[in-house]
Amino acid sequence: MEARPQGAPAGREAGGAPAGRGAEPERVAVTPVAAELLRVLTGKHGPLMFHQSGGCCDGSSPMCYERGEFRTGDSDVLLGELRIDGVPDPVPFWMSAAQFAYWSHTHLTVDTVQGRGSGFSLEAPEGVRFLIRSRLLED
Repeated sequence: MEARPQGAPAGREAGGAPAGRGAEPERVAVTPVAAELLRVLTGKHGPLMFHQSGGCCDGSSPMCYERGEFRTGDSDVLLGELRIDGVPDPVPFWMSAAQFAYWSHTHLTVDTVQGRGSGFSLEAPEGVRFLIRSRLLED
């Protein structure tokens, strides 16, 4: 994976700051409950990834896929890579550029709640679904 998130302007990180100038603020994190679910899903499916596309209903929730199962492109932004204890590979979190335009000022936390979400996301058979909790980014 390249150092510059796909979809970010050349020479800029996802937050719009010039590359190489100071540390980019952390944009995405995971709750302990979601981290445990990611350990379970990694054990069943191997390396994972998230993508949040926007749209309505489940499209606005983060979808968890086997790494490479969802193809990203120039219209996607890599917000960060979740490092989870007990999961050997970081879990990249991608968002569509259009959705990122709305969320660019926020820090996102991946969490879980009871109930089924989309049938496309790997956690659906577990009886839970991933969701995003957000707060404003702080300098």
